[in-house]
Amino acid sequence: MNRRDILSMSLALAGQAFTRSAFAQGKYPDHPIRLVIPFPPGGVYDAVGRPWADKMKSLLGTVIVENQGGAGGSLGAAAVARAQPDGYTILLGGGGPLVVNPIAASRTPYDPLKDFEAISILTVTTLAITVHPSLPVHNLRELIDYARSNSGKLSYGSAGVGTFNHLTAELFKSLTGTNIVHVPYRGAGPAISDLVGGQIPMITANVTGQVIELHQTGKLRMLAVTSPKRLIGVPEIPTAIEAGLPGMISQNFIGLFAPARTPRAIVEQVSQATRTAFEEREFQQLYIAAGNEPYPDMSPDAARRYVEEELARWAPVIKAIGLKLD
Repeated sequence: MNRRDILSMSLALAGQAFTRSAFAQGKYPDHPIRLVIPFPPGGVYDAVGRPWADKMKSLLGTVIVENQGGAGGSLGAAAVARAQPDGYTILLGGGGPLVVNPIAASRTPYDPLKDFEAISILTVTTLAITVHPSLPVHNLRELIDYARSNSGKLSYGSAGVGTFNHLTAELFKSLTGTNIVHVPYRGAGPAISDLVGGQIPMITANVTGQVIELHQTGKLRMLAVTSPKRLIGVPEIPTAIEAGLPGMISQNFIGLFAPARTPRAIVEQVSQATRTAFEEREFQQLYIAAGNEPYPDMSPDAARRYVEEELARWAPVIKAIGLKLD
C-alpha cells in the first residue's frame, strides 16, 4: 500500500469518525423537520403547533408545518406512524387521534402506544361548563339542580360527536345523574355562536381566549372548569372538583410524537429543545393567554404516561355511551 492509499484510507476513517461524533454530539437535524398537524388550519392545534415550530428555528432547526386533516385526526396520525423513524416527521397529536379514535373506532390504522414515540406534552386545554346568561344558574350546584328539575328539557351543544366537548358533557351527565340532550355541531365555532345567541343554553367549551373574553364581557357564563386546579388565565372560575364533583376532570392534551423506533437520542433532543423554549416566560404567556396551559413535565416518559392514563380514563366513558366513530 503506497502513501496515497494510506492517506486516502486515513481520511475516510477520519470522515467516518467525524460523522459518528457529529451524531453523538447532536448534529441532528441537518434538513427541515416536518410537523404534521392532523386537522385543518385555524384550530386549537394550529394555535399550539405553529408558535412551537417558529420557536424551534433558533433552538433546533427549521420546522415546516403541514396540515393533514381528515377522520378526526386519524389520517394525519396514520401518515406519521408510517413515516421513517429518523426524527424528520413529527406528529402534533392529542386526545382525539390518540385517545378517542383508537377506543371508539372499530379499526384505527395505528396503535397510540406501539406506533409512536412520545416526545413531549406541550399544553393541556381544559374545558369549562358554560351556560347562556339567561339560564337561571350561577354555579355548578344550581345547574345540577336545574337539570334534574327539567329532565330532558335542557340541551347542550358540542363541536361534534366524539369530540372532547361531547365526552365531557356525557361525563358530567353520568356523574350527576342528569338527562341533558346532546346537540352536535360541525365544530366548536358554530356551537359557541349559538350559545352566545341563545339558541342553546349550555356547552362544555374548550377554554380559549375567545371563550374567556365572552365570559368577561357577560355574553356567556363559565360555571366551572374541568381541570384539577384553577386556571392561571381565569383564576376566579372554580373547578368542578371544588363544586363537589371529584371525578369531573377532562382535559385535552396536545403534544409531540414521533414514529416508533425513532432513536432515543433524537427524541430527547427534540424534548429538550421544547423544554428550553417553555422556560421563557414570554413564550409560556403566549399559550396561557389563549387558554392553553403548558404541561409541567415535558419529558418523553411523562408524555407516554399521560397518554396511557387518558386511554384508561376515557375507555369506560366511551363504552358506556356506546360511541362508535365508524
